[in-house]
Amino acid sequence: MNVSDQSVVRWLLDADVSIRWQVMRDLTDAPAETIAAERARVASEGWGAMLLDRQRADGNWDDGAGMPQWWTNLYTLVYLRDLGLDPTSDRARTAIDRVRRNVTWGPEFGNSPFFEGEVEPCINGRIVALGAYFGVRSDRLVDRLLGEQLTDGGWNCEAERGSVRSSFHTTICVLEGLLAFEDAFGASSVLTEARTRGQEYLLDRRLLRRQSTGEVIDPTWTRFAFPPLWHYDVLRALDYLREAGVPWDARVAEAVAAVLARRHSDGRWMLDVRHPDTLYEDIAGAVGAPNRWITLRALRVLGWFAPNRLALP
Repeated sequence: MNVSDQSVVRWLLDADVSIRWQVMRDLTDAPAETIAAERARVASEGWGAMLLDRQRADGNWDDGAGMPQWWTNLYTLVYLRDLGLDPTSDRARTAIDRVRRNVTWGPEFGNSPFFEGEVEPCINGRIVALGAYFGVRSDRLVDRLLGEQLTDGGWNCEAERGSVRSSFHTTICVLEGLLAFEDAFGASSVLTEARTRGQEYLLDRRLLRRQSTGEVIDPTWTRFAFPPLWHYDVLRALDYLREAGVPWDARVAEAVAAVLARRHSDGRWMLDVRHPDTLYEDIAGAVGAPNRWITLRALRVLGWFAPNRLALP
């Protein structure tokens, strides 16, 4: 690690405990017991404690932003997962028990329990991932997602309305959920095959190009947000591939180069985008400012693909 990288790591460590423990795990040689002790503080300090404190006794969250209840519940839990709240901690178990007992998707979805999901695969992929993280298994929801995979290998929330082509946005949400389910509860040939087909859908398009014409589908996919919500970008896709243990593939080279291109001279990455309806903006950070979440994710990705940097265009 060069002097510049060391400076960036020090900056990352000077942060909320939720970032600090992940930096220690992913970018330093800190002992496992030190990392675990740091992670344990997420439930009682900083952003993690703040989000847990906002949960009501009925299991729902107040965000103060006037968003629909389901949105606030979903994306508060996604934040807690991103923060790395220890799912075995007492505060996490209390919060999840409240959700399991009380929280539903409302009358529109027959008051389906929260961890049983609703109808859109992009949302259900997030629910599967949350359930896997917090120890709530829903085989029915996984089976539904497997049955909704399209012939090109991906998924699309518009499939119920006739779409036969997959969506990058929906596909990445489902892939993250299926991978989390496999990691938590064990793989099966059916599940792994479906996930591999979904990965190939992205890889065949080099993570950002149309298969038919080779054109970039959406230039904003090389500008990064935290949290990404339901939106796709190439950093999110690369981070998924890293988590999945996918080895170097020449088809990711352009996306990795796009991540490198967003790095500023001080070794940091900015928050390029704030998606509409982002909750808890203090956690997300300010648009146009150096962002620890984006920098951490980018360094993780580059660390995974570093041995192959010479293969970049």
